[in-house]
Amino acid sequence: MKNVIKKWWPAAAGVVFTFILAFALHLIRVNLAEVADYPNRSFESNEVLVDIEVSQGELGLEIANELFDKGVTASVTAFYQLAINDSRSMKIAPGIHQLNQEISASQALDQLLDPNRNVGLISIIEGMWRSEIFKEMESAGFKDASDALSAIELPAGFEFTDGIFFPAQYSFAKGTSTKSALQAMVTRFAEEAEQLGLRDKSDLIVASIIQAEGDPADFKKISRVIYNRLKIGMPLQMDTTVHYITQTRGSVFLSTKSTLINSPYNTYRRFGLPPGPIGNPGREAMKAALNPAPGDWLYFITVKPGDTRFTKSHDEFLIWKNEYQKNLRAGAFE
Repeated sequence: MKNVIKKWWPAAAGVVFTFILAFALHLIRVNLAEVADYPNRSFESNEVLVDIEVSQGELGLEIANELFDKGVTASVTAFYQLAINDSRSMKIAPGIHQLNQEISASQALDQLLDPNRNVGLISIIEGMWRSEIFKEMESAGFKDASDALSAIELPAGFEFTDGIFFPAQYSFAKGTSTKSALQAMVTRFAEEAEQLGLRDKSDLIVASIIQAEGDPADFKKISRVIYNRLKIGMPLQMDTTVHYITQTRGSVFLSTKSTLINSPYNTYRRFGLPPGPIGNPGREAMKAALNPAPGDWLYFITVKPGDTRFTKSHDEFLIWKNEYQKNLRAGAFE
């Protein structure tokens, strides 16, 4: 169709666009006092909220109409003018937003940007296990995530169904299928991995351990410890790999019994990397897996909050471990 458009069209379009722009600017200059708008007000905890459904790519005028139709704003123009002037309106996520009624256009925009009011919002935190992600999805109304896995298109070179759900905030419009929601997370992972150059599944496994083991400030050092242990054939002995087996969180040190669990993920009993990721790492952990810090460390321990130490000496590690235990008994980690 575009091949038959005459050459004078761009010039004509420019004239039309200039006219539309001038008219829009005129509307923007209208005194807001002349536009019907509710005043800002406080909210009662027992107020009935209304659902405002925002679809992907929905225009500001369409949102403005729905806000007015459902009694949120006093007029279509009040919110539409605000949306034109306030760049934050471009950040309204798709999904079902629960808003108060009879509020100002400004308050309506604030509520549309509030993630706590978006019932279609799913927050995937760095290091989450697949099982935890599925619970988040179920809370948001997505059912049978395990069954949908078989229909997911996996990125080339990654056959795992853990580690490939990229941690981020996702907002899905009403009617989005569980498969589509999961695919969006996997696609986001594929994009991030491609940008970083992460194409080896072993790098992803390392990234997942890094994510689980420490804070971002220490990621590159933890990465070096892992590679140093692998290089000399030393078992990784990472507590987080056992936590993954037992699906428990919170303990810094394991019981002797738990280190004897017979599982390919138990890095106390098995040498080398576990067969798959032990969680879903974020961008910084993936970067650290690809770019470890230089160093000869083989051990690390968080002695107290904000104080993680690295060493090549096992004797020094044991001294620090005693210091950690004293701090633990003193309540430093509470």
